[in-house]
Amino acid sequence: MGAKRDLVSILDVKDDLVGLLELAARIKNRTKAGEPYEPLRGKSLAMLFEKASTRTRVSFEVGMTQLGGHALFLSPNDLQIGRGETISDTAKVLSRYVDGIMYRAFKRENVQELARNATVPVINGLDDKEHPCQVIADLFTILEHKGGAFKQLKLAYVGDGNNVCNSLLLGAAIVGMAMTAACPSGYEPDAELLGAARAIAKESGSTIRVVDDPVGAVQRADVVYTDVWVSMGQEKEQEKREKVFRLYQVNSALLDHAKKDAVVMHCLPAHRGLEITDEVIDGPQSIVFDQAENRLHAQKAILSRFLGGV
Repeated sequence: MGAKRDLVSILDVKDDLVGLLELAARIKNRTKAGEPYEPLRGKSLAMLFEKASTRTRVSFEVGMTQLGGHALFLSPNDLQIGRGETISDTAKVLSRYVDGIMYRAFKRENVQELARNATVPVINGLDDKEHPCQVIADLFTILEHKGGAFKQLKLAYVGDGNNVCNSLLLGAAIVGMAMTAACPSGYEPDAELLGAARAIAKESGSTIRVVDDPVGAVQRADVVYTDVWVSMGQEKEQEKREKVFRLYQVNSALLDHAKKDAVVMHCLPAHRGLEITDEVIDGPQSIVFDQAENRLHAQKAILSRFLGGV
């Protein structure tokens, strides 16, 4: 294997994104057929969690087991990092024990520092700027439900211009899918990452737009995507955010503006009755739980490629 690769941003797999989606499909097919696939036999993954998690933790842990490896869950309370050991020292020590590190962090800078100092691959399980593993699973899910022609599809994202939105903009641009994000004023995506997405879109033929009108955004959309209005760490802003985002709810009335065969996505956890209604998330157009399942298959593809060189 050559130099170690990290997955800090979805930009780190810009040239390999479609290949990663194809690998996820192959791995999922093998899993469904009951065929063992264990390229990571004898390998270990350290999982560092600063933020609580359901899907990220379970999909990485189960994924490592199914790939023949082993995963260790480590919270700040389990590590000396919680008592002042530096991230760089932690990275150097863990690199002597494990074959890869997954880090779910509050700050992008901490993920970058860990990646700089680790000699094993570092995978970003979420930070304040991006959620690349989520969006790799999302693109895989769109591929399954809408076929392989990303360039003919339009994705509408409605809500907060958060880490998921940032990674979606980049991912859509890379695969050539048109995307419009509808965000209230002051809650737009990260300007730097939006600029990167627009630059990539010029190469790929994609169109990347940010607007403040949810109805306009979902017109003729093939995929309608939303996320929570209040992320972990923003609880103090809850009341204000719920007022600002009230018109950005994905409900039946909004969905009527999308294509008749549009699918609805949400990366979960959902605050039902806020960003999405029960009627939509439990309705026939929802692929939310297929999307959640695909975190496992996408994670296995990421782990196979980054830790196993598959």
